[in-house]
Amino acid sequence: MLVKTFGSAVYGIDATKVTVEVNVSKGVNFHLVGLPDNAVKESQQRIESAIRTNGFKWPGKKIIINMAPADVRKEGSAYDLPLAIGVLAAAEYIGNKDLEEYVMMGELSLDGGLRPIKGVLPIAIQAKEDGFKGLILPERNAREAAVVDDLKVCGVKNISEVIEFLNGKKELEQTIVDIREEFLANVNRYDLDFADVKGQENVKRALEIAAAGGHNVIMIGPPGAGKTMLAKRLHTIIPPLTLREALETTKIHSVAGKIEKNTSLMTGRPFRSPHHTISDVALVGGGTFPQPGEISLAHNGVLFLDELPEFKRTVLEVMRQPLEDRMITISRAKFTVEYPASFMLVASMNPCPCGYYNHPDRQCMCSPGIVQKYLNKVSGPLLDRIDIHIEVVPVPFDKLSDKMAVESSEVVRERVIKARNIQEKRFADDPDIYCNAQMNTKLQRKHCYVDQAGKEMLKTAMDKLGLSARAYDRILKVSRTIADLEQCENIQANHLAEAIQYRNLDREGWAG
Repeated sequence: MLVKTFGSAVYGIDATKVTVEVNVSKGVNFHLVGLPDNAVKESQQRIESAIRTNGFKWPGKKIIINMAPADVRKEGSAYDLPLAIGVLAAAEYIGNKDLEEYVMMGELSLDGGLRPIKGVLPIAIQAKEDGFKGLILPERNAREAAVVDDLKVCGVKNISEVIEFLNGKKELEQTIVDIREEFLANVNRYDLDFADVKGQENVKRALEIAAAGGHNVIMIGPPGAGKTMLAKRLHTIIPPLTLREALETTKIHSVAGKIEKNTSLMTGRPFRSPHHTISDVALVGGGTFPQPGEISLAHNGVLFLDELPEFKRTVLEVMRQPLEDRMITISRAKFTVEYPASFMLVASMNPCPCGYYNHPDRQCMCSPGIVQKYLNKVSGPLLDRIDIHIEVVPVPFDKLSDKMAVESSEVVRERVIKARNIQEKRFADDPDIYCNAQMNTKLQRKHCYVDQAGKEMLKTAMDKLGLSARAYDRILKVSRTIADLEQCENIQANHLAEAIQYRNLDREGWAG
């Protein structure tokens, strides 16, 4: 008997319907075709054990399973459930009247239990688009899939529950999540706060500008000055995720299997802080079976690279293109996958190997030329793509012990949101652009008008600092953000002056 069940394959952050055709006929042997990988091929032993453990006989006949489309590679163990149900239906142990209405996915244990899988949210979205009535999947994944409206999501613990449901003996409980209620209840919940940071008012100002315009930042200063502490609080002053951004971010983390247990929707902006030993593939994504890298997991959030010069040169250089395009394309011989990578880059570094170059109290122990060699580990083209360079100096004791109240993240975030609202109106006709850092040349000419006095100031800065054309663009974008924070329609000279001073590492002789 020939029956069909339905699953789904995830490529990038999107899914594709997979039809599992099972035919049980006279003869012997088990044949699984349709370009399955090793994990799918090994499913026979798991399926057979699960079927026997739950009181059914393995069909002693010829079993042929085709996974269509047959030219698309099927990866992972998540196809165990549709394969097992297909075998049971073809052997006439269960009815098949509802099989065409449901997508089923899940990894089987030997006793028939269902283990959680990756990529549930894209699968649920695709199931709805393909017109399926519902989605049957492991119980731990149910809340994640239930964010999709008008789709009956049923979480099950064991294959026996699915069999009883298809035989009409039991109804599966639908998992329902009110995503708007959950989103509003959890948005802006952070354990960290800007109020924890004493002093460093100039650095806080720079980070506020960065958050308001979506600009990349690098902080340079001695150990213990507060660089990491400040960076870890940056995402608390960025405007909260919109519902669309939350769904997009959740999709990426779902594909990577990074969704926490019993979480349906990511409501906070991601903050990723990979160790400096990371490989270039782990950072940008890829592998034999491509997965999102750290830059994609930081999409709509912050990517923090602590001790920037300690990262391998090749790792840093592969970020150049994603920083410009906000998208990473991973190409293989047979397919190409795209992952979004619109993140704010925040980097920190010491000024030299010992960490005390330019320190107000301690003497640098590095030999001549070592400081410049250390800074040269970060290439000029990468620094060009970082809008704001800020020097961080140690906080004096009187500031650390001061009991005076400090602005909280909530207060700063309100100012940032007002600036972002201005940008939202400005770029209303450009759907792919939502902040000043993303302006292209055409939009920059339109919205970054500078008067004659400003042009003279920029010319002087370009000549003295030896700035590139890209650095010139970055200064204009940062100036536009500073003007937005002050609710000014046009860029003024003081806005340009402040933006120029945020190019510390462009200054000749900074490293001696």
